Amino acid sequence: MTVLSPTDQRLLLTAAVAAPSVHNTQPWLFRVDGHRIDVVADRSRQLLAQDPDGRALLVSCGAALLNLRVAVEHLGFQPRVEVLPDPAEPDLVARVSVDGHHSRAGMTAELFAAIDQRRTNRMPYEDRPVPRPVLDALVEAARQEGAELHTVSHLHDRRRLVELIHDADEDQESNPSRVAEAGQWTGVEPGRPDGVPRSALGPLPTSPDTPFRDLTLGRAVPGRHFAVFEKDPTLAVLTTRGDDPPAWLLAGQALQRVLLVATIEGLVSTFANQPLEAPSLRWLVRDPDAAIGYAQMIMRIGYAPPAPATPRRPLEDVVLR
Repeated sequence: MTVLSPTDQRLLLTAAVAAPSVHNTQPWLFRVDGHRIDVVADRSRQLLAQDPDGRALLVSCGAALLNLRVAVEHLGFQPRVEVLPDPAEPDLVARVSVDGHHSRAGMTAELFAAIDQRRTNRMPYEDRPVPRPVLDALVEAARQEGAELHTVSHLHDRRRLVELIHDADEDQESNPSRVAEAGQWTGVEPGRPDGVPRSALGPLPTSPDTPFRDLTLGRAVPGRHFAVFEKDPTLAVLTTRGDDPPAWLLAGQALQRVLLVATIEGLVSTFANQPLEAPSLRWLVRDPDAAIGYAQMIMRIGYAPPAPATPRRPLEDVVLR
């Protein structure tokens, strides 16, 4: 077995914590043991009002797991992954063992470089379509992880999805528990190592037809302005065949592979997952014709200037001793 050096450990963990997470809660911990890194869910960072079953938490941990796998391959090793390996420790969501050198790198170098470049971008995007071959590459990235990415191409379907997003907005903004929880994690002051700072919230759209997530749930934020967003946004829905903790972890890995490939292709993205957090709306997000799978993420994809990075917790705070 390969014993990871302190330098290798730091590289792997730095890559893992660069993953996106719900409200930048970074709900993960890591345990390093020689040739192995455990990914542990940090339940103290679960959004109990928004995410009571922990689905978004495990999607976030799955994204960190994908980054960890890519970083292991970047070092020239073959990662061996066990998902939920110990029923006695349900928060141990994955165990990554470094077994030996891999035979070929594939896209590893590009994917690894994209980890640091990827940003959630809540700004307006350019009014130009994403070419079909690029969208196909994103679809293939999801399939490599066992998920499906459905692009919402028809105008009727886009309008239906936008209506669901706005219905979910109204429901959330009328829920005091969710508003209070959002206030703890969004629009946070500079210098905090987690949460979404004011600089990353993005402007508010002038049009009510824009598929957008106001993370503050209508709370006023000083200095925030309105802006015109793209007229025909590219939307996509990530689905899995199951809807349980293993499926949520799979969804997170598929999501992050899609995001890294999107970054390589010069794309930016953000999320509008509000309908997925309402049981009465979530099933309506699925393609009414195919009606296959469970919706796990709603993405807005396009072209825009780079967004600022959101903060990350120090590695010392996420490593279990």
